[in-house]
Amino acid sequence: QMQLVESGGGLVQAGGSLRLSCVASGRTFSSYAMGWFRQAPGKEREFVAAISWRGGNQYYADSVKGRFTISRDNAKNTVYLQMSSLKPEDTAVYYCAGRHGFVSHQSYEYDIWGRGTQVTVSS
Repeated sequence: QMQLVESGGGLVQAGGSLRLSCVASGRTFSSYAMGWFRQAPGKEREFVAAISWRGGNQYYADSVKGRFTISRDNAKNTVYLQMSSLKPEDTAVYYCAGRHGFVSHQSYEYDIWGRGTQVTVSS
């Protein structure tokens, strides 16, 4: 069974950048659409970004469009989230997720989840 492990979170100042990584174990990574979700205190879990099997199609929430970039390297079983121009409202636990199917922005349609990595943006 495929497992996901996120890394790269931390504490940064507003306007800074972070690059999150998600490493997958398993032989079928390339057949999974991948997504990033986040959950902040007092808020529901929300969609951030998603990427198709080959990486050619990328989708973003309006709140992060233009600031975040999702990418993947199937040879390394890794998906990335490059975050720039970070804002305090980006503070959340960020989760990597995989779906054995087409890309989706709905969290309940994803099959495999990592444990999350904390991103804190100070003002």
